[in-house]
Amino acid sequence: MKQIISISLGPSSGDYEFDTEFLGQDFNIKRFGTDGDIDKAVEMLLRWEKRADAIGLGGMKFPDAIGFRGSTAKHTEKFDMLSSRIQTPVTMGSTLRNVAHEWSLRHIEFEFGNYFNNARVLFLSGMSNYRIAKVMSEFTDNLSFADPVLENGISKLLTSLKDLEMYAGGVHEVLKWVPSKRFSTSVTPIAKWNEFIMRKAMQKANIIVVPHHGFYDYLEETTLEELGGKTIITSSAYDDRVQFLKDRGVDVIIDPTPKVLERVVAFNILGALILAALGKRQDEVTDDDLLEIISDQRMDPRVVYPSGDPKRVNRFAFVIHPLSQEFLKKDRTLEFLSKLTPPPFMDAVEMAMAYSPPFVYSNVTGIKSPTGVEAEGWLITLGGTPKQMLSHKPEFTYERLLQAAKMAKRLGAQIMGLGAFTKVVGDAGVTVARRAEIPITTGNSYSASGALWAAADAVRRMGLTKVESGKKIKGKTMVFGATGAIGSVCCRLLAKAFEEVYMVGRNTAKLLALRESILGETPDVKLYVSTRTDKYLPDMDVVVTATSGAGKAILDIMKVKPGCVITDVARPLDLSPEDVAKRPDVLVIESGEIELPGNPEMKNIGLPPKVAYACLAETIVLALEGRFEIFTIGRDIEWEKVREIYKLGLKHGMKLAAISGVNGIFSDEDILRVKRLAVKARKPGKGIGIDD
Repeated sequence: MKQIISISLGPSSGDYEFDTEFLGQDFNIKRFGTDGDIDKAVEMLLRWEKRADAIGLGGMKFPDAIGFRGSTAKHTEKFDMLSSRIQTPVTMGSTLRNVAHEWSLRHIEFEFGNYFNNARVLFLSGMSNYRIAKVMSEFTDNLSFADPVLENGISKLLTSLKDLEMYAGGVHEVLKWVPSKRFSTSVTPIAKWNEFIMRKAMQKANIIVVPHHGFYDYLEETTLEELGGKTIITSSAYDDRVQFLKDRGVDVIIDPTPKVLERVVAFNILGALILAALGKRQDEVTDDDLLEIISDQRMDPRVVYPSGDPKRVNRFAFVIHPLSQEFLKKDRTLEFLSKLTPPPFMDAVEMAMAYSPPFVYSNVTGIKSPTGVEAEGWLITLGGTPKQMLSHKPEFTYERLLQAAKMAKRLGAQIMGLGAFTKVVGDAGVTVARRAEIPITTGNSYSASGALWAAADAVRRMGLTKVESGKKIKGKTMVFGATGAIGSVCCRLLAKAFEEVYMVGRNTAKLLALRESILGETPDVKLYVSTRTDKYLPDMDVVVTATSGAGKAILDIMKVKPGCVITDVARPLDLSPEDVAKRPDVLVIESGEIELPGNPEMKNIGLPPKVAYACLAETIVLALEGRFEIFTIGRDIEWEKVREIYKLGLKHGMKLAAISGVNGIFSDEDILRVKRLAVKARKPGKGIGIDD
């Protein structure tokens, strides 16, 4: 049995001994702490020189990996000189540590997918963890380094890898701010201000990288407020450190030190095991040796969930804006002033708000998928109403959306959705998606899906069309604008839900091609095609308008039968509020709103608690799925994406929450009222009327 000795400057209270097997060989491992006594550690090193097969040196600060400022500590230099004179292989585990620090991040990113994407990462010592920082910079630009604050008492964080490299080389501007030792230690406000800076930096971070050496020194003053919900990256997370982080609400601990033995051991012991197993000194171990061992032994990083449950939180942003002056008046000050001032005052306010920079309206928390993944985000507001956006060139709105995207990126959002008029202005998100630094989606795929979802639910709730569980609805449905991007998607979805689908469009060849394609997917549906908008209209149970008529009259609402459900997915809408008011016995739907999973919390957006607009829900679904990509942009909606986002929504617990019309959400009483009028109007000799 081979003997491994670990001599540490750490506390002797952590000493242990155990037998283990590694690379097919048996080992006895002993750990001796010297409570910071260097002379005792040297004495112990000499005592075990010829009795051990390899010796690990622990409890020492690894040399910084960057800059001349990263010189080794004096005791480390002393041990290096001593180690070179004795025959027994001695190691701090530096080579394995360097490989593990890089490998751990790449492994996690591959294993979990987009795990570090645009995360806000705080390094308590970038100098000590430069290799981690360098790899992390491949996944996110949101890096900050506390070296100036903690090392020199300078009240400023470094905010890029380039800044850290300049700081390490002694040429960064921030080094001119170094206060004298007497000044920095005697002036209490500076110390308190630096404490405040560190607390805020931790609170804002998603991930905090903590050096192994001095772990408690870095974190001893932290609380749940600083560490709650965070991911911590730190090496050799012993049980006491895991408990310490658990008590402070940490969600995830990523430990680059692989756990290949029965207990967690430091890099110096793993390095000594490798040297003894290979029968080599430190300078004789090749990169290929390490590659082979890491691969064969599955030396993956450790991922610890202190609470016991896997935890992952993805992040999104969503852009909203006031729809009219009435929305602006919801501000108490403006509401009061609008009553005392002439109308031109609010016109001036509306114009001024259009030029205002974007700002965060609300943080969104508490969204949790049945899969266990969580999402948090930010609602970012633009000041412009649709009227103001239309009064400017599209570039005016693009510029503000790109400002919002930059803000979203700084916040740590991994995808941003466009809401309301921002998703239709100009080229409907194409330019913004091309120029933004994070992925963009308009949410239109889920909006189309949600509207049809709402239509099917409305038919069931109205009860005027025969619906049997597990079977297609025995009704007739018609799509106006059937060959368009949205219309063709609607036809495909309706073909799966209804027995008969009538497709109306202007291009006969496209109609025939669409018919052939849908029958290939859904052969049991009855499909009819027509170029006339009124040919079958009076017989329809459900009508979907998906045209690009831009305000032109598409259908005569007076010709539809009582109880018909009309879903208007065209933007702008095909039916005006005036048209809708003519037929109180017809249910006209604009959209289906989505109930979010978990217990979401956010400021009021004009919907009931837990309910979101479908376009916002699309952004959240993509965040929960970890699909940080451009999904829906432009005016052409892809059928495959509508189907995909619907399935992903079900996977993550999205439900149809409400049906909306021109006057807001329909209550059960609203739908019952339409049904009563429809039943009355269908009786022989009865016309369209209203409740008595």
